[in-house]
Amino acid sequence: MDVRSANNEKINSDLLGPVMRPGRGWYITVALSGAVFLAAVGAFGYQLWRGIGVWGINRPVMWALDITNFVFWIGISHAGTLISAILRVTGAEWRRPVTRCAEAITVFALMIGAMFPIIHLGRPWLFYWLVPYPNERGLWPNFRSPLAWDFFAINTYLIGSVIYLYLPLIPDLALIRDRSKGLRKRIYGALSLGWRGTQLQWLRLEKAVQVMAVIIIPVAVSVHTVVSWDFAMTIRPMWHSAIFGPYFVAGAIFSGIAALILAMGVIRRVFHLEEYLRPVHFNNLGLLLLTMSLIWFYFTFSEYLTAWYGNEPAEMAVFRSKVSGAYSPLFWGMVACCFIIPVPVLAFKRLRTIRGTVIASALVIAGMWVERFLIVVPTLAKPELSFNWGSYRPTWVEVILAFGTVGYFVLLYAVFTKLFPIIAVWEYKEGLTLDERGETSTASSRAVGLESA
Repeated sequence: MDVRSANNEKINSDLLGPVMRPGRGWYITVALSGAVFLAAVGAFGYQLWRGIGVWGINRPVMWALDITNFVFWIGISHAGTLISAILRVTGAEWRRPVTRCAEAITVFALMIGAMFPIIHLGRPWLFYWLVPYPNERGLWPNFRSPLAWDFFAINTYLIGSVIYLYLPLIPDLALIRDRSKGLRKRIYGALSLGWRGTQLQWLRLEKAVQVMAVIIIPVAVSVHTVVSWDFAMTIRPMWHSAIFGPYFVAGAIFSGIAALILAMGVIRRVFHLEEYLRPVHFNNLGLLLLTMSLIWFYFTFSEYLTAWYGNEPAEMAVFRSKVSGAYSPLFWGMVACCFIIPVPVLAFKRLRTIRGTVIASALVIAGMWVERFLIVVPTLAKPELSFNWGSYRPTWVEVILAFGTVGYFVLLYAVFTKLFPIIAVWEYKEGLTLDERGETSTASSRAVGLESA
């Protein structure tokens, strides 16, 4: 066996190991995350039985943790297709071990985020009313409603993200097919669509992935812009703002990068992939996270400076409640988690280690969830007419549902790593081949460089 064949076999063994033989840590992760998810399912069943009154929402706070989680998870979804697509389009070669980790995050975060508007309906079994379908009553959705906009935007993004995740999976599905027997071989054979690795197949796959990468970028940007319009199209204090579109998109990319770094850190440790997820990947993503932290702070500062300078009574009531009132601990905690602590950690190379970037990312994720909460609740608690002011306190049902989303996400991600390689085997090998040859990425180099896989 020559050196190249030995290298290919080692890569196959390392990257397909979690699929073929998951360790004890995988089973523990599935058990714990499954237990948290089942607790959330039980809380949701209790809500269906007793009604939506088991939540802490009331006049005037009609949106709370449910919409907070909706905006948060839709933002996290930008970790994958947007970041992966930008790195593909710009030809960043270091992206190769990272892309599938990111693309999986997108699909699962979208699945979770899309559940919350349905849960919030109170009668979730009637969610199909949002769909414009012919019916005998001649009723159609109100297309001026942001709920209808969200339905079309999120479903378009989800379908595109699933396609974008599936296309680069095909060569690896064929690799698992060739190493499997019985039913498993037939299932992966069907999923791999007859892949044989010919030059024509590589050429078509390359074109399809490039087209999807170009398409998915404006779709991803438009989705979180539409989510921001759920708020900005109203005249509520500190919501009616033209900056909300780019502000939400920047925050989504910010939290998405943080989620990707955190997921990579866990995957690297659990599956012992230190040779594949190297410090350079965390360093480069850490620099992206630093850039987005500065952009996020700029948008936040601009938004709050405009409200303060305008000095409108209704806006100032919400402003003071965040900066110096009841919500000030959350506000300044958010600033610390998203800017004050991460920026020094990520700005200095000595601190921008794997551990440093993972810690900074965990803080950013926590801070961005708080930011979503501060966008939703304080504005609703202090409407323009002061006699209608109120407060909000979450109940155990809402808290368990919120934690249940995390368990659900971890469970989905763990199951995905058991079914598919979390690092694209063919992309990683292609990167090694191109490094050796000093070539650019082409279909012919793929076919030649990967024929021994």
